[in-house]
Amino acid sequence: MLRLRGLTAHYGGITALAGVDIEVAKGEIVALLGSNGAGKSTLLGCITASVPCEMAGAIRWQDAELLGKTTDDIIHAGVVLVPEGRQLFGGLTVEENLVMGAYLRPASSWGAELGHVYELFPVLRERRKQLAQTLSGGEQQMVALGRALMAKPSLMLLDEPSLGLSPKLVREMFRLILEINRSGVTILLVEQNARQALRISNRAYVLEKGLVSMSGIASVLVSDPQVVATYLGS
Repeated sequence: MLRLRGLTAHYGGITALAGVDIEVAKGEIVALLGSNGAGKSTLLGCITASVPCEMAGAIRWQDAELLGKTTDDIIHAGVVLVPEGRQLFGGLTVEENLVMGAYLRPASSWGAELGHVYELFPVLRERRKQLAQTLSGGEQQMVALGRALMAKPSLMLLDEPSLGLSPKLVREMFRLILEINRSGVTILLVEQNARQALRISNRAYVLEKGLVSMSGIASVLVSDPQVVATYLGS
């Protein structure tokens, strides 16, 4: 269980999060919707201690308090972030990028984890010696997901995984997210494609100006007039 209580985040005099309460139960996919600047990426960065801001409140994962911990501590606790824009090492090969995700794990486990990633993403096995910067956008996103899986996470935070992908690859990306979830990984999903995000999620929250403005069962929110008008279109 991930539980955020009264989470605030400030960049100098700018408030990014103004007291956010969110829960994600084990095994769920929970979507986090909101317009640009609503605080979605900041929230994921707060959970993983990867943003330079002043934070207060509580971030609890499996009864452990994460606020104040280092990013390495948080990864050790089983929480990983797949950042917006993939942020791969373009001059390294696919396999070198994947192994970077396992840097906190014993080297003896890397082979088994690579085998799992290649089973999930067969194209990456074919591309394993290819430089990451030469891959297509969809393949790069697969590397980003695979790199996160190399850490053997219990909770995966996904920040705009379908951004910049073709409609066909968007459908494939959401299929892969479902497959990762079914393998036992809980997921908190920030996604600009709100309709697809709600389709695969159990529940969802809407973030506006650093506050949760709406929450509920995803299959209900997808028909909510306000959600439809603001995020789903006609």
